Amino acid sequence: MPDKDLCKNCEKTFDSSFDYCPYCGQEATDNLTIGVLFSNTIENYFSIDARFFRSFIPLMLKPGVLARRFVDGKRLQYLHPAQFYLFISVLFFFIFSFTVRKADKEVNKAIEKGFEAEISLDSVPSVADSLGIEQAREALKKNQKFTRFSDEEIERLDSIIVASPDQNPLSFGLSQEKLDSLIAAGAPLDEKLKAIGLKEDAGAFNKRLFTQLLKLYEQRAGGLLQTLYDTIPVAMFVLLPIFALLLKLFYWKRGSFAHHMVFSFYYFTFLFTTFCVLLLVNLVIDLPGALEFLILLSVVLYLMIALRNFYRSKWVGAFFKSGFISFLYMLFVVPLAAVGVITVAFFLY
Repeated sequence: MPDKDLCKNCEKTFDSSFDYCPYCGQEATDNLTIGVLFSNTIENYFSIDARFFRSFIPLMLKPGVLARRFVDGKRLQYLHPAQFYLFISVLFFFIFSFTVRKADKEVNKAIEKGFEAEISLDSVPSVADSLGIEQAREALKKNQKFTRFSDEEIERLDSIIVASPDQNPLSFGLSQEKLDSLIAAGAPLDEKLKAIGLKEDAGAFNKRLFTQLLKLYEQRAGGLLQTLYDTIPVAMFVLLPIFALLLKLFYWKRGSFAHHMVFSFYYFTFLFTTFCVLLLVNLVIDLPGALEFLILLSVVLYLMIALRNFYRSKWVGAFFKSGFISFLYMLFVVPLAAVGVITVAFFLY
């Protein structure tokens, strides 16, 4: 009689010559090490096998079809939507980090030179001030696609600085010399907070707010842009289910919330893939604004076709619903998310 092994997972016996349990599939030898633990985790979430390529091509060329197949039960041959989304989003933010790091360095350098120009105003007021403003303006304009400042907003910033060249906007109404003297003297935090206007009976929130503002001034806003963009990945995990909720509202009787989540995972995966391509191309050549606009417009067109294929609706319905969903999402959800990201980034700075 052949030797038998006992599976520790399902507790069924099987022939000892088997490498895996024929009932549950667990490996016969239980050699759990740190290497095995983390390699399995990485393989489960970031593995690229035939399923990736079977999923990627229909995702890009057949909008909504991949999500429809997954919901209909054809799942083993395709990459799981959450796994697909996680892989592409990690890839996107990895590429994005290089662009943000470059923009952050340039903006930090311009801000730092602006502070230095303020300090030397007594000796060469007109030249130092104009150089600092010009460098800040050029850095902001060069990185407009990341800072999202319009030309009008940059001009308003210029006018504010020019209107009060002897006072730094971050000096809280004090002369920069007085505030710098407190910092240089190593004054206690409470004394510096009091100097910039914090009342003694202020609550915890106001104290935290003033502390962050003081920190922003002391560090010359260094790394602020990087902190801002570090919070975006967390926000995406909130934006995705909100998008699924909008789908549920427009397609109330066309499936459960889980079905709408499947569609959202695949659609956001497509978005991140598109943004990855744009970032990589922009690293080589600077794409014209008109071409970038057309590419972003194609994202809405993709949504319309995807809605039609996934929900099996008519073209007219898909056209209007994709427009309404895009309009509501961009007009309300994204701005509120942006405010949330900025707020969180400020308090984490």
